[in-house]
Amino acid sequence: MNLVWGALITVGLAAVSVAAMLLVRRRAPEGGYFADGDRAAGVFGVLATGFSVLLGFIVFLAFTSYDQSRSGAETEALTVVQQVETAQFFPRSVSGTLTGELICYARSVANGEWQQMRDNTLGDTLNPWGIALFRTLKTVEPKTAAEQSAYDKWLDQTSTREQGRQDRVHGAEGVIPTSLWIVLFFIAGVIFVFTLFFADSGERAVVQGLMMGSIVAVMTTLLLLLVALDHPFDGGVGGLKPTAMNRTLRLVDQALPNVDTKIPVPCTATGVATRS
Repeated sequence: MNLVWGALITVGLAAVSVAAMLLVRRRAPEGGYFADGDRAAGVFGVLATGFSVLLGFIVFLAFTSYDQSRSGAETEALTVVQQVETAQFFPRSVSGTLTGELICYARSVANGEWQQMRDNTLGDTLNPWGIALFRTLKTVEPKTAAEQSAYDKWLDQTSTREQGRQDRVHGAEGVIPTSLWIVLFFIAGVIFVFTLFFADSGERAVVQGLMMGSIVAVMTTLLLLLVALDHPFDGGVGGLKPTAMNRTLRLVDQALPNVDTKIPVPCTATGVATRS
């Protein structure tokens, strides 16, 4: 969520609500429209409680998805580092190829996939370097005990990496169903209209405006928070960034000079293949 746009939306809606309250106040009777203020306050409490309970449930749902995406991205990045280490125990004929393809996998995640998740265009597509890694692994015939152990470990790490990627991608499209958004905005609208009937020509205008503006500002801020949690890969404040995968790329770059195997990297800096 862009912080500037969020502030503008909040201030704008609060200003509109204050203007609406002051407009209604002009013709409101002294003491307000409600003959029994305590009864009206009780009804308002029911509306506010229903909104807050539903909102709390949805915030929990959205934050759970947000945290799952964050932890999945970290697990995926850590597993890539571990697989780079495991690859060095394979025969020289494939260890360099696997390492290069892992580097390309990390580059494609940190650059291509992350932008696709922000644009909500990733969908159910597979990472092409995951397929390349699988094809290369199929050519491996482990002969020694170390190679067999590395082979088994690689399969386990591949499952962990794929699960991490699945958790990361899960939150990209949002988890809050449209029906919940409709209910939230409906209740917010009911609260707004109900609050207008508290207009009181005998009350000072600044007090009436502050009451309405505060209610609308709080509801708007909470709804914007939900939008931010439901779209965790937006580039604004609080949006998830490929920090873990970029760290993985830096660690691999530092470690590669200590590896005797020649490492061919068949992609550009953004993970795009340089060969067919």
